[in-house]
Amino acid sequence: MTEDQSRPWLLPESTTDQPAAVSVAEASVSYGFDLAAHRPGQLVREQAMAAREAAPVRSVLARLLGVHTEERAWRIGADGEEMVAAAVQKLIRRDPLWRIVHAIPVGPRGSDIDHLVIGPGGVFTLNAKHHPGARIWVGGGTFIVNGVRQPYIRNSRHEAARASRLLSSARGAPVDVTGVVVPVNAKAVTIKTPSADVHVVARRRLRHWLRSREQVLDDEMIDLVYAHARDSSTWQ
Repeated sequence: MTEDQSRPWLLPESTTDQPAAVSVAEASVSYGFDLAAHRPGQLVREQAMAAREAAPVRSVLARLLGVHTEERAWRIGADGEEMVAAAVQKLIRRDPLWRIVHAIPVGPRGSDIDHLVIGPGGVFTLNAKHHPGARIWVGGGTFIVNGVRQPYIRNSRHEAARASRLLSSARGAPVDVTGVVVPVNAKAVTIKTPSADVHVVARRRLRHWLRSREQVLDDEMIDLVYAHARDSSTWQ
């Protein structure tokens, strides 16, 4: 069995239009498992379940009383990731060239990427931020939720740069990645001054925003980047 046969998602779906798909085969570097099976919010949902199982009575009481706990934070985060994924799936149903990988574990320290989206408009890390009823203000690199500054812009920038580095290493050539922070269920999102390199796009605008990106990737490159994105060994 060849290395590509052990990772069937790195093999071309059809050789009719893509002779040999040599670039994909040559880019294979190591064994891994297919992340395409991951569900949106999977990793944080598992964290929420672990916290609930560790203190079931406390978790139930906290939900009844509206107390903010670690379990609630994980659960609300997972809900947000699922809603962002649903928005992208609507885009994919309309234009199947777009692809998405959810809940990508990165490195050995428990980091993860909520969603990696690949399509004609480029490659994007989507960081879902679920703040029901919140007022959000963005000015350059500053992101404020209900008056409290959050490091979301900086974190998204770091996440996109790391994803770019790892995908570029897997491909053997540069892969540009853009960071996107996606507020979910906020009451208001005010963008005073956009960040130079990280986009803030509310969930309800996300599908249109992605479709409006200028085309930078062709079909072959989309398939290639997606093949590496769904391979777990890319992210170690």
